[in-house]
Amino acid sequence: MDYRSSSSPSTTVLRRGQPFFMAIRMKDRNFDPRRDILRASFTFGPNPQVTKGTKVVLPFRMNQREFSRAPQKWDMRLHQQEGFNITFQVHIPANALVGLWRVNIETTTTTPGARVDEFRFKDDIYILFNPFCRDDPVYLDNEELRREYLMNETGKVFVGTHHRPKGRRWVYGQFSDVALPAAQLLLEQSGLNPTERGNPVQVVRAIASIINANEGFGLLEGKWEGSFEDGVCPWVWTGSNKIFEHYLRNGSKPVKYGQCWVFAAVATSIFRALGIPSRPVTNFVSARDTNHTLSVDKYFDIFGDEMKGGPDGDNQDAVWNFHAWTEVWMSRPDLQANCNGWQAIDPTPPPHFWQKNTGAFRRGPSSVESVRRGEVGFAFDTPYLFAEVNAEVSHFQEDETSHWGYRKIHVNNYQVGRMILTKRPGADDDVSDADAEDITSLYKNPDGISAAERVSAMNAARSVERTQPMFDNRPVNEDVYFDLIEQEKVAWGQPFNLQVLVQNRSQEMRTITTILSANSVYYTGVTARRLGRSDRQFVLQPGGRETLQVRISWDEYRDKIVDYGHIKIFAMASVQETKQSWSEEDDFQLEKPKLDVQIRGNPQVGQDCFATFSFMNPVSVTLTECEFTFEGPGLVRPQTVKYRDVKPGEMISFAQKFIPRFNGERKLVATFNSRELGDIVGSRPIHVRD
Repeated sequence: MDYRSSSSPSTTVLRRGQPFFMAIRMKDRNFDPRRDILRASFTFGPNPQVTKGTKVVLPFRMNQREFSRAPQKWDMRLHQQEGFNITFQVHIPANALVGLWRVNIETTTTTPGARVDEFRFKDDIYILFNPFCRDDPVYLDNEELRREYLMNETGKVFVGTHHRPKGRRWVYGQFSDVALPAAQLLLEQSGLNPTERGNPVQVVRAIASIINANEGFGLLEGKWEGSFEDGVCPWVWTGSNKIFEHYLRNGSKPVKYGQCWVFAAVATSIFRALGIPSRPVTNFVSARDTNHTLSVDKYFDIFGDEMKGGPDGDNQDAVWNFHAWTEVWMSRPDLQANCNGWQAIDPTPPPHFWQKNTGAFRRGPSSVESVRRGEVGFAFDTPYLFAEVNAEVSHFQEDETSHWGYRKIHVNNYQVGRMILTKRPGADDDVSDADAEDITSLYKNPDGISAAERVSAMNAARSVERTQPMFDNRPVNEDVYFDLIEQEKVAWGQPFNLQVLVQNRSQEMRTITTILSANSVYYTGVTARRLGRSDRQFVLQPGGRETLQVRISWDEYRDKIVDYGHIKIFAMASVQETKQSWSEEDDFQLEKPKLDVQIRGNPQVGQDCFATFSFMNPVSVTLTECEFTFEGPGLVRPQTVKYRDVKPGEMISFAQKFIPRFNGERKLVATFNSRELGDIVGSRPIHVRD
């Protein structure tokens, strides 16, 4: 089976490159080939024309028992005739336009001036891309990969930090009764010419532009900071179908709200619904290089505080803790042959994009292989994606002795693109993340950018007058060793320590000034609140060692943490005698409890079934405005249920009834959210009997 749908039985869904059967019944007599003329007409779009491929007319011939036209052409042959009933088979070419087609049957007779009667089929038909067909550009010659990237209705989008990535379960629901209607409406609203809708490159580029909402137009509105009270918090969604339902039922008004991992997951749903193999991927430590220098530049004042916007206030460079986008599988006849395979689509606009731009935002499809080889001249938007996984990170601090007012105190060529993950085909882990697949090597060589590539990029940047001072690195004597200690696992509600190790490796005394701080941050790297800071100056004897430490308690951070619980540690130091400078940063995420999902009894189609959701409140405050959200393809449509307040340290267990609609291996996905603590997630595989 290559397509299954929980839609209405009247919905016909077909894949191009394959034949299908149509049956008609003559009203009151047998078909007479000597006097009757019958034609099947297929039309696409608002103004169908044969010359543009948006209208196809196939004459019915009683003597045509085999297809006679080239495979790239529509064709029809007689299959069977019994009395008033005629069954014929229609061949859909592998380059057919994808979307809704109207089907009409035209009848007349050979009598001069005879009337032409037209009978329109009650329901339109969907024609999709076909990864099972060798002639389709989206052909995927691997059954296991087709099961995962086309047929699997659930999956994971990885979030968190590169130290501890977490797979967040997502219900794609590409076979639901809202997925294809939503995909069709988005294609219509994207403005993509109907004649281009057989080209997967153009289709995915159009979808990438319309998933993010701009000025009230598009599927999903992005938001990364502030209140979400006028919509749905991104971490409350459990799948794409609720988003599609909101969109279809509210006059195609943008749904509030999404973030990169939601955009990537929803795009995956749409592409799979349209028949394009796809998967979300996540880049941990992801660069947003807005000035195209292959360097993310951060500026700090003389006190060690980061200067938002840089010296002139217009620097929008950023490093996100993670960034998710979508890959689609297809051949690229518009590029070199070795550019076939996975193509990257990024439907997420930068948070500042709409403040300065108008029109659609989209990136891709970019050949992943082209990104790996650094071939940034290929379409579409490859340089941007190349920078996301390869840019260096540079720190500059105010310096009165510098002729341009700043000096470079740190550069890291390997901080960005630390790990790129997706779900491994055929694997499924609801307890941990053993089903993660590291695909970093598909995007970048194991040793990062080659020396030649980096020299080329830096030379290009040096040619810009404004950036020349940034690369004026005067050598200094670096005989003091600094190391920012990586955080161990920290549970939500527990204290943590910041630590920097300092060692004087010289034969002389060194006077050292240090800054050690922690801030709550959004996952986009934007600072939210200061949690703690320590400034010190001390003398270190030759060979001496010192460990600097700052302890942050629960009471100090409980009201300052935002969204996903990300914390950035920043350390800066300078040596008075040698002018040595050092800085380093790291991120970690507070660990939340997992939502335990259990199923009672033996689930059976059409019979009551009970799921139990349990977890313990890990913090010393009461959780208010609590709710559970859950769904499962073939099990239960997306639902949200209010729940009572949860006391500090309380273990709760909530049971919910549902009635499975389909048999087989299913997945139930759930989240718990409250005003004080949210994004507690869990899932459970379920085998449903007939």
